[in-house]
Amino acid sequence: MPYIVLIAVAGILLLQWTGAIPLASVGGPMVIALAVLLGALAIAIHEAWTRGRGVLGWIVNIVVAILGAILIAPLGGAAMVPLLLPFMDGSSSLAEAGGPLMSIALAGQMAIALLGSWAALWLVNRWRRPAP
Repeated sequence: MPYIVLIAVAGILLLQWTGAIPLASVGGPMVIALAVLLGALAIAIHEAWTRGRGVLGWIVNIVVAILGAILIAPLGGAAMVPLLLPFMDGSSSLAEAGGPLMSIALAGQMAIALLGSWAALWLVNRWRRPAP
């Protein structure tokens, strides 16, 4: 799980550094959302694979992991703004500030969203029947 988070954070930072995340349109948030959803999907697949889940278990894992990421990702984004606000130097948004601030915000949001995905899977695993 930590490797997936590190790879996902590196991936979103690579997207930002290569300019693949547009800063002035709706495409930027959509690229970020797609990256977060792909990270959640990787967590769901890893958990299903390592625990030897059946078909229904795979489906439940994917749905729960994506729902967990969708529910927590906005909180992760909202948590990063107050932390970085003192460093924005008059910019009205993190996208406008760009550079290292945007990188820190993207990395933090990705990590928080994937931790939410993992937490959702953890909760569901507590309710599952033990394997025979």
